[in-house]
Amino acid sequence: MEFTINKEYLSQAVSDVSKAVSARTTLPILSGIKMAADHGRLTLTGSNAEIVIERVLYSNVQGESMVAVHKTGSIVVSAKYLNDLIKKLPGDLLVKVGENHSVSIQSEDIVVSLKGFHAGEFPRLTMSQPEASHKLPGTVLADMIKRTMFAVSKNGARPVLTGVHFVFDQNFFCSTATDSLRLATYKHNIGTSLIGSFIVPQPALNEFLKLMGSYTGEVTLKLTESYIEFSTDVFSFYSRLIAGKYPNTASLIPNEFKTVITLQASDFLKGIDRAALFAGEWNNNNVNLTLLEGKKLGISSRSMESGTIHEIQNINSLEGEEELSISLDGKFLTEALRGIKDEEIKISFSGSMKPVLIESVSDSPYQHLISPVRAY
Repeated sequence: MEFTINKEYLSQAVSDVSKAVSARTTLPILSGIKMAADHGRLTLTGSNAEIVIERVLYSNVQGESMVAVHKTGSIVVSAKYLNDLIKKLPGDLLVKVGENHSVSIQSEDIVVSLKGFHAGEFPRLTMSQPEASHKLPGTVLADMIKRTMFAVSKNGARPVLTGVHFVFDQNFFCSTATDSLRLATYKHNIGTSLIGSFIVPQPALNEFLKLMGSYTGEVTLKLTESYIEFSTDVFSFYSRLIAGKYPNTASLIPNEFKTVITLQASDFLKGIDRAALFAGEWNNNNVNLTLLEGKKLGISSRSMESGTIHEIQNINSLEGEEELSISLDGKFLTEALRGIKDEEIKISFSGSMKPVLIESVSDSPYQHLISPVRAY
């Protein structure tokens, strides 16, 4: 194998696929990046057996020559050394593979020799023919993940809750996450022939979002029984799915409420953020919400060591009962409110010890349900 390549083009691609490479692996070859040169393109692949990232580098990009393949072939090279080395070289690179899987990298008058692995030993992704696929704007998909992923369970006792549950129906695509104490869900109305559901691990989605960066093009989702592929015109990202049945979370959202209030989202978030400063010593970061004469909302918390905080905010509107006192996890509240983009929010209460529903006043696809916690 032999090719010449633009340094910056290769450096960015190596950085991208390195996100899938684990420094701690029982398979030494998985500490490397597979480089496969074909006529007119170079394909880089990184994997940790749970996720796979693939970048295809083309010979011409917007009329500029980026890759010139002189001899086809493939090799696996240490991701760490390759990543660090390319950044320190001065210019474009000439890469050659010699005997015994040795790799020569030349940049101007600098020549570096690295030991490689036989590419045939690199594990292949056993991705069967996709059962179905669907295209989504990348910005929509990234937003859906960001506004639900934080609510996944950090406890591995129920593996299905450690991932985000995606559901495709004929008229919508929905993402949901819950740790059994709170629930975040986002529904995007679409027309699709893809029907089904799948659970994607939270760490994989974290890496996918990093890879997305500022990408705004379309993302194609392809599904098999055990893997999902997110592919764009720049990269492909594969993740193993979590096996198991996700709970029926739709049935958890109440339809009837005793009290419904609306208020300014930014003011309420700032108030909760302030109260949370004094709630950290409690197991559930207790922040108390109290209706005052049906016209105001009291927000308070206290710390045995630091003191107390209490503030009063205006309510835009109120429906139902005018008396309410409830204690919620301040951290959960803050994360839920940051997922709402609108200026005004609606908070619906079913009682002092029943879950609270937070959503936008406008026709928003985002909903968040939080279970109350015991008072101090």
